[in-house]
Amino acid sequence: MSTPYPFTAVVGQTDLRLALLLNAVSPAVGGVLVRGEKGTAKSTAVRALSALLPQVDVVPGCRFSCAPAAPDPACPDGPHAPGPGQARPARMVELPVGASEDRLVGALDIERALAEGVKAFEPGLLADAHRGILYVDEVNLLHDHLIDLLLDAAAMGASYVEREGVSVRHAARFLLVGTMNPEEGELRPQLLDRFGLTVQVAASREPAQRVEVVRRRLAYEDDPAGFATRWAGDEQDVRARVVAARALLPQVRLGDASLLQIAATCAGFEVDGMRADIVMARTATALAAWAGRTDVRKEDVRQAALLALPHRRRRNPFDAPGLDEDKLDEILDRFPDEEPEPEPDPAPEGPDDGGPQDGGPDGGGGGVPPQSGPDAPGPEARQAPEGQDDAAPPAPDAPESPEPQPASQDGAAPEQAAVGAAEPFRTKMLSVPGLGEGASGRRSRARTAHGRTTGAQRPRGHLTKLHLAATVQAAAPHQKARGRSGRGLVVRKDDLRQATREGREGNLVLFVVDASGSMAARQRMSAVKGAVLSLLLDAYQRRDKVGLITFRGAAAELALPPTSSVDAAAARLEQLPTGGRTPLAAGLLKAHEVLRIERLRDPSRRPLLVVVTDGRATSAGSVGGDPRELSGRSARLLQAEGVASVVVDCESGPVRLGLAGVLAADLGGPAVTLDGLRADSLAGLVKNVRTAVTSPSHHTTRRAA
Repeated sequence: MSTPYPFTAVVGQTDLRLALLLNAVSPAVGGVLVRGEKGTAKSTAVRALSALLPQVDVVPGCRFSCAPAAPDPACPDGPHAPGPGQARPARMVELPVGASEDRLVGALDIERALAEGVKAFEPGLLADAHRGILYVDEVNLLHDHLIDLLLDAAAMGASYVEREGVSVRHAARFLLVGTMNPEEGELRPQLLDRFGLTVQVAASREPAQRVEVVRRRLAYEDDPAGFATRWAGDEQDVRARVVAARALLPQVRLGDASLLQIAATCAGFEVDGMRADIVMARTATALAAWAGRTDVRKEDVRQAALLALPHRRRRNPFDAPGLDEDKLDEILDRFPDEEPEPEPDPAPEGPDDGGPQDGGPDGGGGGVPPQSGPDAPGPEARQAPEGQDDAAPPAPDAPESPEPQPASQDGAAPEQAAVGAAEPFRTKMLSVPGLGEGASGRRSRARTAHGRTTGAQRPRGHLTKLHLAATVQAAAPHQKARGRSGRGLVVRKDDLRQATREGREGNLVLFVVDASGSMAARQRMSAVKGAVLSLLLDAYQRRDKVGLITFRGAAAELALPPTSSVDAAAARLEQLPTGGRTPLAAGLLKAHEVLRIERLRDPSRRPLLVVVTDGRATSAGSVGGDPRELSGRSARLLQAEGVASVVVDCESGPVRLGLAGVLAADLGGPAVTLDGLRADSLAGLVKNVRTAVTSPSHHTTRRAA
């Protein structure tokens, strides 16, 4: 077994280490979500935490880690007789992104259940994580059905397995820790709220601290055991401090003044629900215990707010998590602390934090984890502010001034600065025709592991979803030949039938946005961006991948390769300037190239092409020829490959040329105006998409009713 990297050897990342230690002191805080760019020690710190947790007592031989003093009465391995427990280290269980449902919740041996009538249950990762840590790396990439199971287990503290009349339940209380890179997509709001605390991490920009990170990492890789030995004393100090804080926690007093500060803070930031208030109270109490105090102070409440509220204030996926600290201080200043009661005993000794014991940001929050020991770094660099998005660089060649520039000699519209998007709205669902087999989502029809049962088939590999009626029907004709004598049915492996189910899949929604001079009117482009932003929000809710292509001047650009991060697409869209001629064919050919590559990478994910343009084509780019003829041929190429498409017609004014409708006919899909894109005025669009793609020879212009 490899030697883990020591927790106390992690350089910087003060908030991350503090949040993890607070959960070690008080597991009731509810876990940690760590957001940040790649290479910022997220996984390293989480994996190192388990070594600092106190040991747990378990019933000998129990696969579900029941506590000897209070065993679970419904434990599948029970009932347990009274007796001494067995101490073992707290476990940290990792849930892989590609895990199956059976691996997470456990598996039933359906063949034995049918043939012998016994509950042969193999525990899953939820049972292994009971009374320990469940760690999900890249939690934002976890499949929706696994997220649903995590939500249920986290809410109820138990895992339920129901299979064709066979029911198993066991306790599953664990500390949920997740790490994610926001560039790869966001979490569903329901799961986001389940994490008690959130931390935004970023690599230090201070050269001295970066040097220390590299020095320690190289020393660890050269001699993991020797490196761990050098930090063993610091590890033991922190472990002892966690044990002391746990013992002190029941004595910590959360006074009315602190409760009022917590309630006023949550109300002032308009946080939904009451979970934030409860988490803040538990976090402030844990901070006081970590500092060796029995009273909660204003600085504890402030630090608790900075850890517990940022991810609960988001109203849509495009809002960056964060908290206005000036507003937080203003709220807390209106509610003074109570006079603290004199401490009956001195604070328990702990390792030197390198600062005041009540340290932390602005002197608040019960201190930070120690950074003493060999090769201790200099002053830590200030971390990037929460919500800072490095995923969206400024648009290239954007003018510094919004003032109009003179037209070019060839008559093309001059480039204009980016304008803001109009307010997003709810759109009608667009879907891909047919029945797919892609990743679980909420857009198009697909064969999935979850959904309504539509039929049965012979199992391919391990049987997971038994179709009971089909199994009985397959076994019934052979009962006499098999010598059936009693009432029970004689079932063999060849009789088993797997249920086929139909649900919804996520698609690749590829946006092709016209950014040419004909779209450059500021009010018009603002409306266009608002429409695309609305479609991006819909893609987020339906768990799609998205990509963004823009075209203007003489070429098209892949502004954002296909990704699960719709907020990154929104950031690119916000920075999009306009101007120049309209190379429509270049945009369509770029879409063809992107879809070809994505088809090789992920053949099961079906695409939906959304072209946002007024239909004008004034430039053939580097290919040459007639721009309109070239754009028509490019569109028919996409239609011939069966790409489901929809054209958002951005043409405005009393006189309309109808070019977007012609483009939609060449693509074999419908055209819809910006106003018709709204959910209340888009009736029939999904039907038209299906009709258009099913009948590719039908080239009449289609518009939404």
